[in-house]
Amino acid sequence: MPVIPKKNPMPSQSPEERRRNFREVALGYTRELAQAEAERCLQCKKAPCRQGCPVEIDIPAFIKLIKEGDFEGAIAKIKEKNNLPAICGRVCPQENQCEKYCTLAKKHDPVGIGRLERFVADYQLQNGRVEVPELPPASGYKVAVIGSGPAGLTAAADLARLGHKVTVFEALHVPGGVLMYGIPEFRLPKHVVQAEIDYIRRLGVEIKTNTVVGKVTSVDELLNSGYDAVFIGTGAGLPHFMGIPGENLLGIYSANEFLTRTNLMKAYLFPEYATPIKVGRRVAVIGAGNVAMDAARTALRLGAEEVHIVYRRSEEEMPARKEEIEHAVEEGVKFQLLTSPVEYHGNEQGWVTGMTCIRYELGEPDASGRRRPVAIPGSEFQMEVDTVVVAIGQGPNPLVLRTTPGLELTRKGTIKADETTGATSRPGVFAGGDIVTGAATVILAMGAGKTAARAIDAYLRSKG
Repeated sequence: MPVIPKKNPMPSQSPEERRRNFREVALGYTRELAQAEAERCLQCKKAPCRQGCPVEIDIPAFIKLIKEGDFEGAIAKIKEKNNLPAICGRVCPQENQCEKYCTLAKKHDPVGIGRLERFVADYQLQNGRVEVPELPPASGYKVAVIGSGPAGLTAAADLARLGHKVTVFEALHVPGGVLMYGIPEFRLPKHVVQAEIDYIRRLGVEIKTNTVVGKVTSVDELLNSGYDAVFIGTGAGLPHFMGIPGENLLGIYSANEFLTRTNLMKAYLFPEYATPIKVGRRVAVIGAGNVAMDAARTALRLGAEEVHIVYRRSEEEMPARKEEIEHAVEEGVKFQLLTSPVEYHGNEQGWVTGMTCIRYELGEPDASGRRRPVAIPGSEFQMEVDTVVVAIGQGPNPLVLRTTPGLELTRKGTIKADETTGATSRPGVFAGGDIVTGAATVILAMGAGKTAARAIDAYLRSKG
């Protein structure tokens, strides 16, 4: 049978329709599309796609089961390694992971591995047959997991499946971390995240919300109150700002606040939910990563007439996923490239009304491997705005770090942890995800959680 060179397209809402609603953009494969896409898989013996999967899924095996129409078998195969497949199928950057190594990609489009993962995960959720695997006998060990984002949830689920008693401590009122507060509804519906969390609870994991470790308890108190090991997965939730004049004006948000109010606190449903958020007629989003695209597309849906991505490098250097950039362009987001604000201006009431920007040209590559932006003298110009969202990155929340003596940190303020185990300078304390790497992807955080769970299990069993 000849290879079909192109991926089967993903059904989705039209840009005209979706830019004013918060429903999911991508609608998912039908049964027929999924099986047609699975037919494209060459079932390579060496399966190079597997080397690009941080959570070690047997990709050819689950695709073969889809091809045969055994969708329940396919999701069971995925869940041998991944407890959050409906999430990964939506937000994992497959183009830089498994699909990058697909043999078909040498000459054609790679197999739509992420789309197939999402299909079988959704099939299971929609058909109400989410089975919990048989768990081993209780080990007698207790593990505390701090943070219920992708790293924490993965570590918790894997540890529970190894027989350990796990309690997750979450600072916010809803578990899920960045999956709940950071990624918009139109990319990752919250009922999908909730369903995955419910599955993890059914594995025996206890989740305690409204519990700020570093305030109500500490790592040392957990270790002294019956927990045999601790995993820190608190992420990178501390927003960065540029430190330029006028940054404290009203109408200037961090992307963290803007997305948290919209996603977790449901500001987009105001007044049904009592969380107001003010979005003006003309919005500027500073930055060009996935978070910036999320903020820009959210602003459109909240009623902005114009939304501009303002980025100091060129399109080639933008760190956002290609798919997210394409969706933003389709929905009408405008791009001001090789540009950055140097000062914000406001009115007598303290609200932002505009910003002075400067233009850049690209010089030699810097430490990130991207060409360094160099300001062009005398290129300043004025830009009228009434809302600004700053999306230039996030750092580690220092609360747990400050209250854990002897925990070695890097120069960037992240936790220093062994890459192969997640072990920190404190015996019995492990860490993974953005709190170790700095802001990265959901799937890399999940991979770190999986790695740490394996190491924690070995550490506990070595104690005898």
